[in-house]
Amino acid sequence: MALSNGVQTRVGRRPGALASRPAAAAPRNRIATPVRPNRSSTVVRAIEVPSPTSDKPHQLSVDEIDVYASIDSATLQQRRPRIVVLGSGWAGASFLKALPSNVKDKYEVIMVSPRNYFLYTPLLPAVCTGTMEERSIVEPVRNLVKDKGDYYEAVCKAIDPKKKELVACFPKDAGLDEACFKISYDTLVVGVGSVNNTFGIKGVQEHCFFFKSIEDAKALRRRVSECFERAALPATSDDERRKLLSFVVVGGGPTGVEVAAELHDMIFEDLKELYPTVIKDVRIRVVELMDHVLSTYDRRIGEYTAQQWKRTGIELVLNSRVASVRDGYVNVVNKANEETELPFGACVWATGIAMNPLLKQIQEVLPGQSHFRCLLTDEFLRVKGSDGSIWAFGDAATIDQPKAVEYVDRLFEQADTDRSGALCIEELRLILKEASKEFSHLEEHARVLDAKSNGFAGVMRNFWQSQPAAAATSPLNTVEEDTSLTKEQFKELLQQIDAGLRALPATAQVAKQQGEYIGKLLSGGALTGTNAAAPAPEGAKPFRYHHKGSLAYVGGDKAVMDVPSLGPIFGTGAGILWKSYETFAQISLRNQLLVATDWIRTKVFGRDISRF
Repeated sequence: MALSNGVQTRVGRRPGALASRPAAAAPRNRIATPVRPNRSSTVVRAIEVPSPTSDKPHQLSVDEIDVYASIDSATLQQRRPRIVVLGSGWAGASFLKALPSNVKDKYEVIMVSPRNYFLYTPLLPAVCTGTMEERSIVEPVRNLVKDKGDYYEAVCKAIDPKKKELVACFPKDAGLDEACFKISYDTLVVGVGSVNNTFGIKGVQEHCFFFKSIEDAKALRRRVSECFERAALPATSDDERRKLLSFVVVGGGPTGVEVAAELHDMIFEDLKELYPTVIKDVRIRVVELMDHVLSTYDRRIGEYTAQQWKRTGIELVLNSRVASVRDGYVNVVNKANEETELPFGACVWATGIAMNPLLKQIQEVLPGQSHFRCLLTDEFLRVKGSDGSIWAFGDAATIDQPKAVEYVDRLFEQADTDRSGALCIEELRLILKEASKEFSHLEEHARVLDAKSNGFAGVMRNFWQSQPAAAATSPLNTVEEDTSLTKEQFKELLQQIDAGLRALPATAQVAKQQGEYIGKLLSGGALTGTNAAAPAPEGAKPFRYHHKGSLAYVGGDKAVMDVPSLGPIFGTGAGILWKSYETFAQISLRNQLLVATDWIRTKVFGRDISRF
């Protein structure tokens, strides 16, 4: 998980994921509601409402969806720019938190999301084992939006960038009619997140438990309880019992590691005393494609986790991929192309994310959008191909970073002020600093040369080497002060720097910072009236991601931390820091108190294994 309020994590329905709901009432053929002229924010029209014909994701235009009502900004008597935000995840919640209390004086803010709460995802693995109760890590959206704007529980089905309007519908799974309505906007901020990625592997959707929502965690919690109760029956055979008590986690990233660790803690701290006759048959396996878990962390952290798990009994299946999944069995293939069948009572799919269907619809109506997973934005998080009125953040966005080497001729000519045909160290420093306004990834490399020119090269080099940032491995670290670069050498340097370009990770830490960034832009008046062709929104600085570190729980009250300038930290001390951080990083005081209470309750009384 990410240290700044986040987990580096990776919703589909699976067996047992949701309790059965009452059948929805038959849709009415006509809804007639009188227009209320005195309500300046809403116009309601009587229209024909067709019955829903499919549960599949819609990829329709705005005009293809019949609506119940329209929220038209043109009816406002005192016109305020309308900001519509899609999504109530990390990015959306951080955006709301960043807004000033008097935001209503300048803007009309509307949040649209099918989930009426914010979920603190880093502690979701603790929910699946009863360490945490689900209510402790959720905060109602209306608590966040009150006094700042309005909230509608609905899912956005389509967006029309030309008309600047969208269609949203009340969620079908709520058990009521699907009520649809239109909303016009001045600025649209898209933060709908991502969905689970099965990579087209047969059987994953049908037989695996995903891990992105409260419903996912509760379903896994029920399944574990079912497996132990069934295994404890006298009629259960030895083979069936071993299968029921085998748990497979696919994915060795932070989410997969924490799920495996929490399962192990629950089984050997609580269930061991309650099911003494079957505990010997428990097996927990983690399947990982790489040669070590937590591959995005310092390698020493992955090695420590493997050693810790070897002592506690969690098995690692490394250098292996899932080939297929069927009822009770997952087939994995290693790099030698050898296939192994692993039985399971529950298989958790904790790897990979895919594009939200709404983003695909947006890509179809905007030029220049071709990313396989999300929307391309500029460095100000404006969606490319739009007129500057659509922004995106979180898992729904990735910054399109241009390569500096493609402009080597212009940059070299601009830098070579004395027309000598070569760049001295000072000319190189100045051009990197100036070009960073256009190519933001050059900024960290320019700082390396700044340090050299200030006489602190040795100190700064040591500092940056401990940073998980571009400057830590910058080719400029080895540049001497008497260096002179020809045009060809300058081109090679830019190629090396461009090679370090990486898309921002799809983590809560990134989404949180992006939400705060756009919230501050809105507060400063830079969010509306912009144009994507303009150099920048007035008064705005490009978004800069600041990595604050990563951490993960590995079981037995131990954790691992990868912190800039400090390096890897692991063990019981890291576990105390992890619990402290996750408590105080909650979005509200209410959540902080509930989480702290749950830690104490679990230690004193153990976990509640009841199945509801």
